[in-house]
Amino acid sequence: MNRINQKLQENSNEKLLSIYFTAGYPNLNDTATIIQDLEKSGVGMIEIGLPFSDPLADGPTIQASSTQALKNGMTTEVLFGQLKYIRKTVNIPLVIMGYFNPILQYGVEAFCKKCKEIGIDGLIIPDLPVDVYNDQYKFIFEKYDIINVFLITPQTSEERVRFIDSISKGFIYMVSSASVTGSSSGFSDIQTDYFKRIANMKLKNPQVIGFGISDHETYTQAIKYAKGAIIGSAFIKNLSKNGVDNTEHFIHSILN
Repeated sequence: MNRINQKLQENSNEKLLSIYFTAGYPNLNDTATIIQDLEKSGVGMIEIGLPFSDPLADGPTIQASSTQALKNGMTTEVLFGQLKYIRKTVNIPLVIMGYFNPILQYGVEAFCKKCKEIGIDGLIIPDLPVDVYNDQYKFIFEKYDIINVFLITPQTSEERVRFIDSISKGFIYMVSSASVTGSSSGFSDIQTDYFKRIANMKLKNPQVIGFGISDHETYTQAIKYAKGAIIGSAFIKNLSKNGVDNTEHFIHSILN
């Protein structure tokens, strides 16, 4: 069974903290160390950002980290090299989050095959349309047991949400708002109503909430309505300010 599914099924009452960070930031070779430290700190899943020069949904914090990572020399090949032996030390699910262009350049099947070889469990590709995935690439992902995670927003119609749910095999990434990452603090009544509306749809895939989660308070709010929550910009800000050695303290502040 895919590690994402294993993690989601381990304990029906357990909530999941997922952390996003940009590969190759702050320094090119920090990637494996950050992953290992996150698992030791109690994180349930990790999203490894493959930096891209033209991001769509990333706020200024993640954009800046991507720009620096690219300057540091991060590429798809470099990332795969850094992760080659990651499964010797890390057991939790690992997901690569990136845009479709670099994956297409690498070759979709070659990319999925490489992910399988090194122990990547899933991909999040915000700019790969659901219909295109379903028609052209789903069979490749399934061949290599790579879960493709789709995003929904408050504007996603119920029909679309149910279609996404029908072709998903892990979890659904529930974007808390229509804004970019790292741009809000706390959740409004409108957002809370959206969380409740999706929860009441009784989808077959659990939901994990991302965007706007930055501290213990917002994490606690989010997991009332979903299986877990994702923190990205706040963790990258912590890396920028305190370096890679402060990871355990940051995660402890979120969970406790």
